[in-house]
Amino acid sequence: MAENTMNRQSEFTCFKEAVCINARRIYDSCSDKDCLEDLQVYFSDQTQPIINKAVSVKTRKVKILCVNVDVESVPFNKGFYSVDMTFYFLVEVAATLTPGGAPVTVCGISYFNKKVILYGSEASSKEFSSRTCANGCSKGEDAAALPEAIVQTVDPVVLASRFCECPEKSCCPGFCIPNCGCCCELCGDFEDVSASKELYITIGLFTIVQLQRPVAMMIPAYDFCIPDKESEFSTGDPCEMFRKIQFPMADFFPSRLNDMDCD
Repeated sequence: MAENTMNRQSEFTCFKEAVCINARRIYDSCSDKDCLEDLQVYFSDQTQPIINKAVSVKTRKVKILCVNVDVESVPFNKGFYSVDMTFYFLVEVAATLTPGGAPVTVCGISYFNKKVILYGSEASSKEFSSRTCANGCSKGEDAAALPEAIVQTVDPVVLASRFCECPEKSCCPGFCIPNCGCCCELCGDFEDVSASKELYITIGLFTIVQLQRPVAMMIPAYDFCIPDKESEFSTGDPCEMFRKIQFPMADFFPSRLNDMDCD
């Protein structure tokens, strides 16, 4: 078995031919570590009355609902594009209504706008695919000439929160959250909410932004990806399947502190 594996590895290291493939090339990218201070958390008409009556509020966790991404060309700087991102966060908080009482869990919405400028090259061709309808892209046919922006992120880290009385401004009139369908579906209506108290949070956010274009690339080909193992045949006997499972030794003997990689 080991000899067959070595033979296959030697075959893969032997250059056969150069082939042309369609792939998405990353023309430019950046990674950021943002500390977002004092982001206001907005509550719906159902949850704001609970916040108004609360004597204390503790932020439990923050999740990313969605990210709206738009790409526009930068005037007088050919090949460069601005990537506008709006991050929507679902904030879960524990509101205590009476001293010593059990906290009530409520959810609010916060958002953050971010813009980066990246190089995405130039293209004037239009692209059509069998996967789309005759009307083309939902953002218009001109969007096909723009590079595609890819945003990768993980749920943010809660760093701090601040619960305070609403300042004198006709009691927080008319705040408006940018359009995000998932926000209203999860939390309710955010219009005409009478707020006497506000919550601000500070979070840490990690993001990677990339500009991509579909291109034809020449790459070296070594061989076809032929599976080198057979599928396991099961007779349906649960005891036979159980005997093939390795004993979970780590579950019985947890790692010690000096066994962990501190890096």
